[in-house]
Amino acid sequence: MPALPTALASWPTPLEPAPRLARALGLGEDDLWVKRDDLAGPAGGGNKIRKLEYTCADALAAGAQVLVTSGAPQSNHARLTAASAARLGLDAVLVLEGDPPPTERGNLLLDRLLGAEVVWAGEVDAAGLAAEVGRQAQRLRGEGRTVYEVPFGGSSPLAAQGYVDAAVELEQQAPGLEHVVVAVGSGGTMAGLVAGLGAERVLGVHTGAVEQAEEIVAGLLAGMGVVPSVPLRLRLDQVGAGYAALTDPVRDALRLAARTEGLVLDPTYTGRALAGLVAEVAEGGIRAGQRTVFLHSGGLPGLFGHPDSARLLD
Repeated sequence: MPALPTALASWPTPLEPAPRLARALGLGEDDLWVKRDDLAGPAGGGNKIRKLEYTCADALAAGAQVLVTSGAPQSNHARLTAASAARLGLDAVLVLEGDPPPTERGNLLLDRLLGAEVVWAGEVDAAGLAAEVGRQAQRLRGEGRTVYEVPFGGSSPLAAQGYVDAAVELEQQAPGLEHVVVAVGSGGTMAGLVAGLGAERVLGVHTGAVEQAEEIVAGLLAGMGVVPSVPLRLRLDQVGAGYAALTDPVRDALRLAARTEGLVLDPTYTGRALAGLVAEVAEGGIRAGQRTVFLHSGGLPGLFGHPDSARLLD
């Protein structure tokens, strides 16, 4: 594994108590803590930066001049890839699903501000998006550039080591923790936490970013040489009508976090994760007296670009 040539954020991120939110969920006021990976900069912060410390180290070791990656139109990973490239003196090409919107808001605005080239892939499936990444990488190589392809969502067995690091932080900050609740997009964050903490302590909440989330997380773990001793804990009930849709439970969760703790979440990832935590407590899977950590994985810029953001105030 390559040494990290440069840090892209400051560690450890804070672990903050959330007593009012805990009471609202039916937990004890000392039971719930928030791991603030949304504060891990640059450019709006978020969990992807832990992964990018590893993938960018690998890219620099390979002599890369340009990073190419892919994602949804409001991809947090794409934003942080652009920011990491800027910090390291590299170029970035972001291949995004769909067509150009009439106005650039949220993460898209930041992508352009950070100097990334944005390429729109049209209405494609996962295979079509990957094919467009390959075409862009071939174009750049044809121009004499050294290209490093960062996987969708930034998740790979190498990148997931960033959340093994986070697991070490959590063990130090919250000894005896029993549950960590995390949104599952491309799977690397959950895989790293499972590798570091064990599958019994990590509850993933599927966001609809990929199909077959359990298989993807399991595949990443296998690539890390990790075989969980118990089945993965993964809630699949918060996707609703799809990845880009705002559901009523997620809207309620966003309001609850904001109005109890001043904690702002996003509709796609952290809002779904909190809705999953609400459901898990209601069903008895997480109980009062159990030390629980909610991973705030960031995504705030995506709130301002979400098509249903106005519904948060309905």
